[in-house]
Amino acid sequence: MPELPEVETVRRGLNRLIKGKTIKDVNVLYDKIIVGSKDEFCKKLSGKKLLDVDRRGKYLLFRFSGELTMVSHLRMEGKYFVRRKGEPVEKHTHVIFYLMDGSELHYNDVRKFGRMELFKTGEETTLSGISKLGPEPTEKNFDSQKFYEGLQKKKKPIKTALLDQTLVAGVGNIYADEVLYMAKIHPLTPCNELSRKQADCLRNSIIDELEKAIEKGGTTIRSYANAFLEEGSFQFFLQVYGKTGEKCGRCGTPIEKIVVGQRGTHYCPNCQVMKK
Repeated sequence: MPELPEVETVRRGLNRLIKGKTIKDVNVLYDKIIVGSKDEFCKKLSGKKLLDVDRRGKYLLFRFSGELTMVSHLRMEGKYFVRRKGEPVEKHTHVIFYLMDGSELHYNDVRKFGRMELFKTGEETTLSGISKLGPEPTEKNFDSQKFYEGLQKKKKPIKTALLDQTLVAGVGNIYADEVLYMAKIHPLTPCNELSRKQADCLRNSIIDELEKAIEKGGTTIRSYANAFLEEGSFQFFLQVYGKTGEKCGRCGTPIEKIVVGQRGTHYCPNCQVMKK
């Protein structure tokens, strides 16, 4: 699933490619991608100019004229790319936005899990998935004291807590493994047993890791590609995720894989020791 760095990379690419362009028409080839009425979706977007593409956590927010916002979640394998008029439509393309200049924005999704929904701009924050999001993982927004206080209220394993998006937005399975390794925290450690020092280290690791991943265009494990159909390269810098049996870069101990909250989890048993 695309995580924050991948979604941010897609956002930047879309702004470079289609920001300022106007939608002529929309063709929905698979109705379930759209939340609500397909006909209303197409009608409301017709004639609207794309002012900007924003992001909140893993959600893309397409800002259109007329105070209209399209919320898009890529889920497992959703992707956007631009095509010229008349080019063949790929097998797994489910929504086509025809633009006034003759180009087309295609939404492609092999698993068909992605979703799009229209809101009056400002009201998208009422969407359940967005309303529960924690702060963005930046120095400005991610307050260390509030993060520590939030941890103290939870007894669940820290790996599970990072994935529920309420403590901080945008961290998924790959980056959760990576930041816990960086902070030397065992993924099964209960949140309320983390010290303030550990919480601060984890908070800083999250900010640093996601910034680096964005710089590298995200991580491509299976099928992720940005709006230019380019793969990310951060997979070459991963330290534990997908490294089962390989030696830890810090101590040489083989990386192990366990299951935490039904998610495959990678860690170093020597660097990330579970306190008794």
